[in-house]
Amino acid sequence: MTLRLLHSADWQIGRIYSQFEPDDAAALFEARFTAVERLAVLAREHSADAVLVAGDVFDAQTVSDKTIRRLFNALSGFAGAWVMLPGNHDAALAESVWTRALRLGVVPSNVITCLEPGVRIVASRFAVLPAPLMQRHTYGDLTEWFSSASTPEGLPRIGLAHGCVQGVLPDELDSANPIAANRAFVAGLDYLALGDWHGSRRLDERTWYAGTPETDRFRANDSGQALLVDVAEPGATPEVQVLQTGRYRWRQLDARLAVSSDVDEIVRTLAETGPDEVLQLRVSGVCDLNGQERLRQTVEAARARLRALVFESHELRLEPTDEDISSLRADGYVGEALAQLRTEQTGDEADKAREALVILARILNGRSSAPVAAITETGV
Repeated sequence: MTLRLLHSADWQIGRIYSQFEPDDAAALFEARFTAVERLAVLAREHSADAVLVAGDVFDAQTVSDKTIRRLFNALSGFAGAWVMLPGNHDAALAESVWTRALRLGVVPSNVITCLEPGVRIVASRFAVLPAPLMQRHTYGDLTEWFSSASTPEGLPRIGLAHGCVQGVLPDELDSANPIAANRAFVAGLDYLALGDWHGSRRLDERTWYAGTPETDRFRANDSGQALLVDVAEPGATPEVQVLQTGRYRWRQLDARLAVSSDVDEIVRTLAETGPDEVLQLRVSGVCDLNGQERLRQTVEAARARLRALVFESHELRLEPTDEDISSLRADGYVGEALAQLRTEQTGDEADKAREALVILARILNGRSSAPVAAITETGV
């Protein structure tokens, strides 16, 4: 009988999104619980034998007791086995988020917490070989013991690990924890379920990263997914299907301004955004005062429409045209101040000069002196 597993990882429950406004940060915080509830529904609908969670269930050891309780409540939609592995964010320390959860008595009976290495038989259907992180960073391969581990004949061998597969992934990962690229082969695994890389990724026919079920960063890496894995029998090549789980779409938009039509393009692009998008907009180049005002208004309108917006403009240089300055009808001391601010945009106080120039232009135009944070913030 085919073994069916739902493979997920990197839930990062309790993550705080400090780069966003409070209401947006709260919505993204909640979305991680919703993603877990969605996984439970998918596991039930697809008649999975178990859900594998390959590390970083929690974002930090210090998450609140309420957050711990909410996480385990979110599992209620699937009555089958949940097999959970500590990762680098929630390592199985002597005192950890896992020991707190056990003391609180909130871990359901169908949840298997793999706080130590050792073969576990799950529902008499398969053997799982977990490699829990027992500290945040390790420099030896914790999956090495898989190769010598014996498991009952006739049961699929499933590896569960969290870390960086050597020689395959980019260097800028959250942890150094190494995993041999050929681990599934040398350990005779039918499937190796990995976490730490936040996007879904196939490394070989038996080795996959599931990625986070709810996108949490601007890197384009096929996140917001889970993997449905079918193993027909021990030794058979697993069939892996990607399932969409995430709600919010994160993306970056980089724009370099040179002429007024470049602002038009940003206006058109932002007009097409929707409420389930998280956008990082970075603008650079040069812009006149009229274009800057249009950009400001467009960004503020998009900020109210999108789920979240990070706007970076510290590399945008304001270059008022003669027409801009003439329309401001500034003379005497005010005219001299405008001229000085225009030249100071290339100095050490460029950001302050740009902000002052914007404020002065609005005052002279009779516009409201609304906050200019949208034009000067740097984001992440």
